[in-house]
Amino acid sequence: METGRRNFLKIGGICALGLGSLRVVNALGKTETPPKFMANLQGLSAKRWAMAIDMKKCWEKGPPGCTDCVLACHSTHNVPDIGTQKEEIKWIWEEKYENAFPGQQSGMEPEAIREKPFMVLCNHCKNAPCTRVCPTQATFKRADGITMMDFHRCIGCRYCMAGCPFGARSFNFRDPRPYIKTELNPTFPTRDRGVVEKCNFCEERLGAGKMPACVEACKCKALSFGDLEDPGSEVRKALGSQYSIRRKPELGTEPGVYYII
Repeated sequence: METGRRNFLKIGGICALGLGSLRVVNALGKTETPPKFMANLQGLSAKRWAMAIDMKKCWEKGPPGCTDCVLACHSTHNVPDIGTQKEEIKWIWEEKYENAFPGQQSGMEPEAIREKPFMVLCNHCKNAPCTRVCPTQATFKRADGITMMDFHRCIGCRYCMAGCPFGARSFNFRDPRPYIKTELNPTFPTRDRGVVEKCNFCEERLGAGKMPACVEACKCKALSFGDLEDPGSEVRKALGSQYSIRRKPELGTEPGVYYII
């Protein structure tokens, strides 16, 4: 609201001076720096957070049809269940190999890879295109590599959705609150109609000294999470011992989510 009043006064002053409409547009386009957050001394920290998903463990050790990670994520973050594919809101979900890794299939993959579901989420890319197209800096990069989403700054333009090559963002076409079917988590904000949302690597849990909800919920320990810059972290141990791939590497976004297959 305060930002809105400042913009109103700014525009009024420009118009009073008789300056052109182009300058008014330029004035509107200037936004504040990304919001800053006070670090919790009890929280977890990293130079760059990353995740490794061991799909072999997920397929072989997890119970058939297991979606514990999805349920944990969506209940923790009050993700609504709209009930239609067109308007669905998703932070972590399943995709087939051909959809998760288009252009990377050779046609000779084992059936276990070609037909099995892959868990996908925001990749928290090092070179995140979504952050460059957001006019209000509602989406921005933290120093630790997390691609953040500030719901209060989002104006619903959906430029970030167009800029994301992974389809990792969802738009609230309607008020999502009536569609929250899990027990409401009062510690995480619900969203409004016209706001974009996505996975945030559970930054609020990291700040409280906890691991992401999906990692804790995974019974087969298929998800490894940690500091990509720390050779002793769980994610580096997982990546250092097995072969992994990332989604659409040819785009140069450098995703922070790796897949062990």
